Amino acid sequence: MNRIIIAIDSFKGCLTSAEANKAAAEGIGQWPNIEVVQIPVSDGGEGWLQAFLNAKGGETVDVTVRDALMRPIVAQYLIQGDTAVVEIAKASGLTLLTPEERNPMLTTTYGTGQLVADAVRRGCRNMVVGLGGSATSDCGIGMLRAIIDAFASGGTWDDVRALNDIHFTIATDVANPLCGSQGAAHVFAPQKGASPHDVEVLDARSRRFADLSARHFGYDRQNHPGAGAAGGLGYAFLQYLHAECRSGIDLLLDAIGFDALLESADLVITGEGAADSQTLMGKLPFGILQHARRRHVPVCLIAGRIADRQSLLAAGFAHVASINPPTLSLEEAMRPDVSRRNIRTLVEKIVTKRHLLAKK
Repeated sequence: MNRIIIAIDSFKGCLTSAEANKAAAEGIGQWPNIEVVQIPVSDGGEGWLQAFLNAKGGETVDVTVRDALMRPIVAQYLIQGDTAVVEIAKASGLTLLTPEERNPMLTTTYGTGQLVADAVRRGCRNMVVGLGGSATSDCGIGMLRAIIDAFASGGTWDDVRALNDIHFTIATDVANPLCGSQGAAHVFAPQKGASPHDVEVLDARSRRFADLSARHFGYDRQNHPGAGAAGGLGYAFLQYLHAECRSGIDLLLDAIGFDALLESADLVITGEGAADSQTLMGKLPFGILQHARRRHVPVCLIAGRIADRQSLLAAGFAHVASINPPTLSLEEAMRPDVSRRNIRTLVEKIVTKRHLLAKK
């Protein structure tokens, strides 16, 4: 083997994508003749901003905005020419709240709207927004209110003209509609602190807002794939800002020229915190697999936890393995130093085995 590409998603709550990649690269260190290409990646959630910064450079802008509970914080977005790259988790993210503070009945996307408004004021005419890791389930109403406050103080959405000539692209691996059993409230709100009763209330609110919006505009995008992303923030972008919805990983891989990198690659190592059958429903490792298979490059999948291993192998992964021994406790497995060590050890075993096979 001459070149190995490492593109591992973050192990949420444990390692960033860059940290996981570095640990994997250290596992290949004993093979000096192998070129290792590390690519920090994200499907629109945690690490989205950093992945684009690493891929294409740009200027990071700090803005004082409101978090999901309307407390002032400093958040960042990225400017690349006339394009702004926004990671909504920077302003409206779940990880910005303590477990006790998580309550989607109260949280808002207002701070995300402030990031969008600031980018517009600075002359950005394209906006790439990563929808992942939100603490909210407000259908993007908070974001829309922030934009109204910025450009039409005291007015309504019909008074907002500043966004008419801006192209929005939302990036997500979520295809859920806004409402119903597969919608934002039912599928995602429990992870954000919602009780069963809260879920019903949130879903009813979403449906009422979407129905009113449809009557006002004469079209309805509540069932568009991705409308349920980030607690319905995807719907607000689709319905109010006419956004294009794309797979987050495809958008990023296109931006970094991933297909060209594959031309001379012998192996790709990807991964995520937990891999199972849902990985095959558009998550980052599956997006990488799709690109690599078109170039006939084998892909190894590693994760902190593995389920449905046979389904993953049947989908085309050349190797599927957990970094953690089966007896390791969750508390121990979540320690960053332990995860780094286990990634190094597993990747060394994988590459050694494939290297020996290649020599036969």
